[in-house]
Amino acid sequence: MIKLFRPVLYVCGILTWIMAGLMLIPAGYGFIYDDPEFIPFLASAGLSMVLGIILVILFKAPRFTLTSRQLYLLTSCSWMLVSFLGALPLMLCHHPLSLTDAVFESVSGITTTGSTVISGLQTLPSSLLLWRSLLQWLGGLGVIGMAVTVLPFLRIGGMRLFRTESSDWAEKSLPRFNELARSLLFSYLLITCCCAASYWFAGMTPFDAINHAFTTVSTGGYATDDRSMGRFGPTILWIAVFFMLLGALPFTLFIRFLLKPSLKSLADQQVKGFLMIVAGLVIVLTTQRLLTSDTPFFAALTHTAFNLTSVITTTGYASADYTLWGQFSIALFFIVTFIGGCSGSTAGGMKVFRFQLAFLFLQDQFRKLVHPRGVFSIHYNGKLVHDDIIVSAVAFSFIFFLTLAVATLMLTAIGIDFVTSISGAATALTNVGPGLGSTIGPAGNFAPLPDLAKWVLAFTMILGRLELLTVVVLFSPTFWKG
Repeated sequence: MIKLFRPVLYVCGILTWIMAGLMLIPAGYGFIYDDPEFIPFLASAGLSMVLGIILVILFKAPRFTLTSRQLYLLTSCSWMLVSFLGALPLMLCHHPLSLTDAVFESVSGITTTGSTVISGLQTLPSSLLLWRSLLQWLGGLGVIGMAVTVLPFLRIGGMRLFRTESSDWAEKSLPRFNELARSLLFSYLLITCCCAASYWFAGMTPFDAINHAFTTVSTGGYATDDRSMGRFGPTILWIAVFFMLLGALPFTLFIRFLLKPSLKSLADQQVKGFLMIVAGLVIVLTTQRLLTSDTPFFAALTHTAFNLTSVITTTGYASADYTLWGQFSIALFFIVTFIGGCSGSTAGGMKVFRFQLAFLFLQDQFRKLVHPRGVFSIHYNGKLVHDDIIVSAVAFSFIFFLTLAVATLMLTAIGIDFVTSISGAATALTNVGPGLGSTIGPAGNFAPLPDLAKWVLAFTMILGRLELLTVVVLFSPTFWKG
């Protein structure tokens, strides 16, 4: 058992050092601007550094390779560890959150969900706001790295369709993996900087621009004000739409474009489908709003495009309380919650490619019904889709809706109403952020929920962020038998 956990805990120790280094950023900001919260951040960084030293010293190995079992463990353990470390400053600050609320806020940040238990964001110390944004930015980067390297190797939910050469974790592939990691980081930084500059030029303060850039590109949705993005004008909202869409696209395409700048580099069946879905839904909902209200066309288009893009990319910003737009809008937003962005992006949800695979599989079944003796094949992005990919996608979908049902039942058993329960479970599992209803809707937050409900939702966020099967397999006796 020690042999199984040794490399996992060693890597976790290195991640703990990274978290300690990140904590020094808000600590330094607080020190420069006389924010007393820099002391809790220094204390948290010190504790994290000590924990990292212990893990590295105890479990250091001169050379090791990670097996698939260890990758499953590392993926789950690292995200849970980082979530708890992220909660430390929130518990040690001068207006501390309880353990439950701090962990919920940290998990929501690191999984880029965007649900919050904090009210009066505009009155919070700037260092805490910066920390929340940094958690989401780090989580978005982790999601991309996991989707591009780990999940294809583990054959999770059809992710091998987007496998890169660096998905092989054999020792000979390490140089390629390092090159891929640098390219991903450069692309992520470049888009974040462009987003921050755009926000600043459009009228945001530098602090707001940086924080919102962190949470826009990561499709996280944390804001610096309780009004979310509703306090900004249409120019900033359209900038947010553009960068939310970029965050929901596969980052491997950006790398390909940087290497070979041409529109052909951006050609991707998943991207085309995703953009068509967004455009179609915006047209439908804008038309419905124009027919049922006296809202001017541009205002209706702006708020519809912004809020729909925010939900479908699982960002979770809100410019208005869209639950007041009528029952059709409520139903549409609930359905859109499940779609999500593209594979290899920072977005959550079920991912567009799974819906496309389901449609192709349905077409194949219709052809077989008409021509029982015919031999047909399914192609996606010019590649043959093997049966095991279809099976894994079906397995993911089954576990997804089973988890949704279990989480909903658990929340209702705690005493929460059905609308709040099912929308809360859905928004946690898809990492969207706001749910439906007066409590956790776009105009509310998750603070009124019982502590047990917050723990259920926090675990559900991690399940959704890690593509479910990565965590569920750990509960299988077969996994521990080796």
